[in-house]
Amino acid sequence: MQTHTTLAALRAQIRQWRREGASVGFVPTMGNLHAGHHALIDLARRHADRVVASIFVNPTQFGPNEDYARYPRTPDSDINGLAERGCDALFLPPVEQMYPYGTMACVQMHVPGITDILDGAFRPGHFNGVAQVVARLFNMVQPDLAVFGRKDYQQLQVIRYMAREMSFPVEIIPAPTLRESDGLAMSSRNQYLQGDERQTATRIHQTLLFMRDAARPGPADRRHRGRGHRTAGGGGLQRGLHRSAARRPVAAKVARRDRPAGVDRRAPGPHPPDRQPRVRRPLTRAPDFAPNGKDSEC
Repeated sequence: MQTHTTLAALRAQIRQWRREGASVGFVPTMGNLHAGHHALIDLARRHADRVVASIFVNPTQFGPNEDYARYPRTPDSDINGLAERGCDALFLPPVEQMYPYGTMACVQMHVPGITDILDGAFRPGHFNGVAQVVARLFNMVQPDLAVFGRKDYQQLQVIRYMAREMSFPVEIIPAPTLRESDGLAMSSRNQYLQGDERQTATRIHQTLLFMRDAARPGPADRRHRGRGHRTAGGGGLQRGLHRSAARRPVAAKVARRDRPAGVDRRAPGPHPPDRQPRVRRPLTRAPDFAPNGKDSEC
């Protein structure tokens, strides 16, 4: 595996591959790689002749009180892991290579709508930074395809929206979420969890699964709701998740998109004559930020 720290060296390598007729897959990361990242490399390898990975902790996607300075950086073990997975090239640029005029004077990007809801509502500017760095990396690597995990689902949709709107000739391939034995999604930040926080984190996944099952019609609805309430630790977590989705119109649209036509998902029971269940009209297409409508997972 070749490691490049300059754009000139990276592009020379890719030009050579292009002359050989090879296709190029790309996996952008922030390093501190684990089995989930390695699975992205494997998926890119199945779709491309050559695979490029990048490691860059992007300062523009961190807020002023977030963990940019202490984000785990493990370049030596990352390089060894990528080489073992058969990655062909690693792009390891310094900040000056990515932002030659500095992060305060860089060209700004904003993907409207989807960046301001869900996680974006609590991390202002985060997805603007994601769009900035991914657009730069797409321009630098110029891959045929790029692989992103469904774990960061909102990020995946931001990148899809940006790639389509900016006419990047890059196929975006979503990868399934890899989980630990207790159900927690693999993440470099899991090491921040202390004491009971790890157990609480696993309950988020469990609660989402119960909420998903409860949303499906059938006699088990009430049982699943009660079980989900208990799993969420008395219901506080469940209510918080529900409120977060319900108050965001686009998030609610995502939650509704897979509902069968004519089904009302309110709690079962008799309705007064003046409050009959609404008949939902089928969606003709998925929301604009989820082009194929098939990637949602808990």
